[in-house]
Amino acid sequence: MAAQKINEGLEHLAKAEKYLKTGFLKWKPDYDSAASEYGKAAVAFKNAKQFEQAKDACLKEAVAHENNRAYLSPFGNGYEFAAFGEMQKLPEAVQLIEKASMMYLENGTPDTAAMALERAGKLIENVDPEKAVQLYQQTANVFENEERLRQAVELLGKASRLLVRGRRFDEAAISIQKEKNIYKEIENYPTCYKKTIAQVLVHLHRNDYVAAERCVRESYSIPGFNGSEDCAALEQLLEGYDQQDQDQVAEVCNSPLFKYMDNDYAKLGLSLVVPGGGVKKKAAAPPQAKPEGTAAPAAEEEEDEYAGGLC
Repeated sequence: MAAQKINEGLEHLAKAEKYLKTGFLKWKPDYDSAASEYGKAAVAFKNAKQFEQAKDACLKEAVAHENNRAYLSPFGNGYEFAAFGEMQKLPEAVQLIEKASMMYLENGTPDTAAMALERAGKLIENVDPEKAVQLYQQTANVFENEERLRQAVELLGKASRLLVRGRRFDEAAISIQKEKNIYKEIENYPTCYKKTIAQVLVHLHRNDYVAAERCVRESYSIPGFNGSEDCAALEQLLEGYDQQDQDQVAEVCNSPLFKYMDNDYAKLGLSLVVPGGGVKKKAAAPPQAKPEGTAAPAAEEEEDEYAGGLC
């Protein structure tokens, strides 16, 4: 089966080369037909798991479209499809997809550009999370420019979670704030509450109690937040953290409200440790006991005097 597909691919390559040849009666190469044959060759090689040959065929397809000035989706698709033949060389694959997305944008197909960038992010997420964050943020920018805010915020959410997973908390705090702003703009207020919880957890892991408290204070302006379950839990969390009460913090972070958040944020809650190692701040000191042999207070003397009754 593989040999048959390889032969099929070679036949398509030969046809493509024939379309590119010029002669006495053919002054201009037939780039459109050649691109079509290169594309068919790429599919055949890919099915035969000959990824290097598939990549080369796809790149030739892209160049043929470029020479033909056919700046439409097939052009970008040549680079993108080539990238998927390069699974063993992910950084190079991602570069090819980025190049494809630029072509899509230049030719007025931002949706296709965004989908290509998101696919690239998924491809490299486990290998290079930092690059995946960049790709998701680029995708979000494309959607935001097209005023497709729901799609934009979804991609920002992916970037935020990767930043938290990588413990890049400063960047995560900024990313979550962008999410929160968009959710507020589209009037999805309950999700704003959840993003406030995420913000507070990130700030506390940054050891920035002031920023965490400010997030809650600023969220009082969001309709319905004040008096919500989320608000009450955050106030309890901040109080426990400020009082260095690890038990109170753990109780809040183990509540269903926190445990059923996105996994990356739930883990932040479960791993949150108050400053001082969980030793509570000292309350006002009780009266010290008197050493043995010291005279008791007058009240105690009176009590002892009448302890046996009046008679």
